[in-house]
Formats: sequence, structure tokens, C-alpha cells
Amino acid sequence: MNIYDTAQGRRSAILQRLREDSTVTVAQLSKQFGVSEVTIRKDLRILKERKLLIRVHGGAIMGASASSAETEERNISFKRLVNTKEKEAIGRAAAAHIKDGDTIMIDSGTTALEVARHLERFNDLTIITNSINAMLEALKYKRFKVMLMGGSVRETSLSTVGSLAESNLKLFYCDKLFLGVDSFSVEAGLSTPNVEEASTNQVMISRAREVIAVFDSSKINKRALAFIAMPDKINTVITDDNLSPTVKNQLKALNINVETVSA
Repeated sequence: MNIYDTAQGRRSAILQRLREDSTVTVAQLSKQFGVSEVTIRKDLRILKERKLLIRVHGGAIMGASASSAETEERNISFKRLVNTKEKEAIGRAAAAHIKDGDTIMIDSGTTALEVARHLERFNDLTIITNSINAMLEALKYKRFKVMLMGGSVRETSLSTVGSLAESNLKLFYCDKLFLGVDSFSVEAGLSTPNVEEASTNQVMISRAREVIAVFDSSKINKRALAFIAMPDKINTVITDDNLSPTVKNQLKALNINVETVSA
């Protein structure tokens, strides 16, 4: 089945096109996806209700009225709808690095969340997370030890951050950390729009024997406000096969394992 045959896949593609073109029309989208204009209007209405776009006569535009901070830091509803197939493939590949008996840490990124959704073959795991969504996914298996870090809850990412979360994290060591990031640059390192999130991520890295960064290739060669770490703190990068050969070679030169997957 084509991804565009599903409502979620089609809406993800609409948002992706908006990111590229800033504006779309109902007629254009109807032709692109081979569905009726009534269906497209419903898609746009739902995305508008989620505050992911602005409806205009005959189409939609990206939410240009949002503040620069809001534009930089999309909420989790938006992120879930962007590059969904790539994130799913990355999460599945990342889960293959886990062994039964491992203690793993999962951060609050939407790609890291896909790791939690691909743990069905395991029987014995300890899962530490600051992500409410990852916690809920892990609890569905009904056989893992799951720990949610305390702290202040961030509405945009549904994650716990701050001094309490960091104090909790310092009580543990983990075998593998699955870290999703908003921005990644070989020169500038890993970064995120939120300072508290960056600080919590730094503590996570310090408690992990192995750090596995999981993100789709749209995050490459970008830099956000808050610095997390330089690439040499990462053991493995798992991303989609749109990663440029240049960046791939740069990462390998830093002795970072690079794994690319196809969506």
C-alpha cells in the first residue's frame, strides 16, 4: 500500500510540501494524491485544528504568524507526521542493536519513540526514559521494567526535564542510549531548541555505555539554540539513506559507526 493511501501518510506529505513551498492549494493536493477535493479539505481542516497550518481561501499556508521560537520548536503532533516512514525504519534498525537483559535509555524524540515501538522480540529489558509517550509504549509489552524520570513536563515534547529529572538520571547507568535530536552538524554537534532538554540530554549521554543517535536526514547540517554534545560523544548514527556521502565519510573519519536504512 502506498503511504499516501492512508490519511496520516497523506497529511504528513502535505506538511512536508508546506515546509518546502510555504503554500499549497486544494486543487494541487487533490491532483498530487489522487483524491477528491473534499478529502483534501478534511485533511487541511484537521491539520488546522492541530495548529499545524493556517487555512486560506483555496488552500493553506505554513503558520507564519507563529513566533520564531514556535516555528523552530514544532510540537510533537507535528513531528509525528513528518518523515514517518523514515522514522519507523530507523527505529526498527535501532532496536536490532538491543540484547535481552539490556538496560536502555530512550529520550523524548519522535524517532527515539519508534525504538520503543519495536521491542516485541525481547523478554527482559529495563527501560529508562524521560518521554511520557515512550513510557506508555513500553508498558504495552507488560513484561519490562519501565522507569519514567521525574521533573517538569514540557508540553511540546511530553518529556520531563530539569534538575529533578537530571538527579534521577544520575542514579543509573545504561547499556545503550537512543538519542533523537532536532539538529545535527559535524562541525557544531548535536543541538535542540530547548535549553532544559539539552541539559537533560547531556546527563543521559554521561550515563550511557553506548550512545546511538537516531534521526532522519532532514536534521543534518542544521544547528539549534542549545548545544548538547559534539559528534565524538556518539558511538553510532542511524539515519535514512538520504544521508549525503560527504557527511557519511566525515562521521566515519570520527570513528562513528554509520548505519543508513531505506524507508
